[in-house]
Amino acid sequence: MAASIESLLTEISSSEDPLEALRNLRTAVLATPVNNLRGLGSSSRLEGIFSLLNTTDKEQIEVCVEVLGRILQAQDPALLFHARKAELESGLEHPDDTVKLLTLTQMGRVVQNGEALTQVLACEEIMKKIIQCIAAEKISVAKEAISTLVKLAQSKPGLDALFSTHLTELKDVMATSDVIRYRVYELVVDLCSMSAVSLGYCASSGFIPQLLEEMTGDDVLVRVTAIETVTHLAESQHGRHYLAQQGTMEHISNMIIGAESDPFSSLYMPVLVKFFGKLALLEGPQQVCECYPAFLSTVYDMLLGSDPTHTNVALDTVGALGATVEGKQVLHKTGERFNAVLRRMSKIANDGPTDIRARCLDAIALLLSLPAEEQTEDLCVLSETWFCSLSSQPMEMFRNISTQPFPELYCGALRVFTAIGAQAWGQKMMIQTPGFLEWIVDRSSRTTKEAKDAKFALVGALASSPTTQEVLGSHNALRLRTYLREGPYYVNAVATVMTEGAD
Repeated sequence: MAASIESLLTEISSSEDPLEALRNLRTAVLATPVNNLRGLGSSSRLEGIFSLLNTTDKEQIEVCVEVLGRILQAQDPALLFHARKAELESGLEHPDDTVKLLTLTQMGRVVQNGEALTQVLACEEIMKKIIQCIAAEKISVAKEAISTLVKLAQSKPGLDALFSTHLTELKDVMATSDVIRYRVYELVVDLCSMSAVSLGYCASSGFIPQLLEEMTGDDVLVRVTAIETVTHLAESQHGRHYLAQQGTMEHISNMIIGAESDPFSSLYMPVLVKFFGKLALLEGPQQVCECYPAFLSTVYDMLLGSDPTHTNVALDTVGALGATVEGKQVLHKTGERFNAVLRRMSKIANDGPTDIRARCLDAIALLLSLPAEEQTEDLCVLSETWFCSLSSQPMEMFRNISTQPFPELYCGALRVFTAIGAQAWGQKMMIQTPGFLEWIVDRSSRTTKEAKDAKFALVGALASSPTTQEVLGSHNALRLRTYLREGPYYVNAVATVMTEGAD
């Protein structure tokens, strides 16, 4: 097959209809195992394909990119860069974005090869053009350029080159616009996440201090973007350590406290809450809520308020906090304040817009969830108390929600039942609710994949609970195990009796 590809490559250079010849080559290349295409990357005949990229014909470029993408992917990165350096450099400034993406993808492979990386770092023009691609109009090209530079910086020579030889180019690109500046920040934060050493480079070069300063700028939208970017920086332990040293956590806490006097605070308050929400998941809810009490108080205020954007963020945050035992204990300690939150969540689940109701149901399910290994008597009592605080008849409330013609509400209600179904008190409520267990094993209620998966998860929670047989009885436990064994998409076979002469 490789021989026939060689002949097709030869034909292209002399063909009167290069596009048709390219189509035939594409068919042959796609039908050939990638391993069999090795060696073609250095073939002189491949130059004909590269030359055909110099056109405004979109289809011709598309077919060339498909052919080259498959052939180049089979080549050794070091040999590829040595043989095709000129074509790769040209591809980085090609007017068609698909060619840039192809080139950047191959450069991503090249810079991960030690021998090839040395060659790349010696070629300053190629490095400049990769950096310039961060400012590309098409975001996918910029993302691929960022990815390539992150791969390059995984080695110390690459990191050194980026922050010494090419630091000026990075800063020049950064000055292009607000949008491009934050693409460079994205690159910087990705680099910071790799190690404390790379974070040191980013900090000493001035990028991180500049980012932190932008959190206090006059432009509210820039401030929001800066806080979101800093939140990503906090995802690594060394990143959090650096931010703590710089006083960033205290600063963001003070922004929350001072928000009441800022008429634009509603625009950036959600990202402040998300920052501490992320921090609570990484450092532990108790530590974060104790050190920064304004955080949880603001979450409650947002949930009890009427701004739908704030409500969504608050629901997600309460759910994330309450998903852990430590978080449940933190919420419980807030006493009546949290009881007011539960009442508000009940109202949202019943009466809110459909998308917010679904979000609320997911948060309730997380609050009530309690894995078997964490089911102490106190926590089970707490979970039951919260469930009963949602309504005078909570089982009926969630059953009613599940009957409404919105699949997201049906699945959300089933996730709530799944959470309590793993606990003995929840199973007792189920057996005491007329027709509930029959409804669980009824496969005809909803037929979508999502609905079947949600029902199967509920059955799985009940069937695997150590208290199921005792609470629900042997007969029901057997029905649940049978359902589980048959799988989520089982359909009962119905025999059809044909009568002679019937229509």
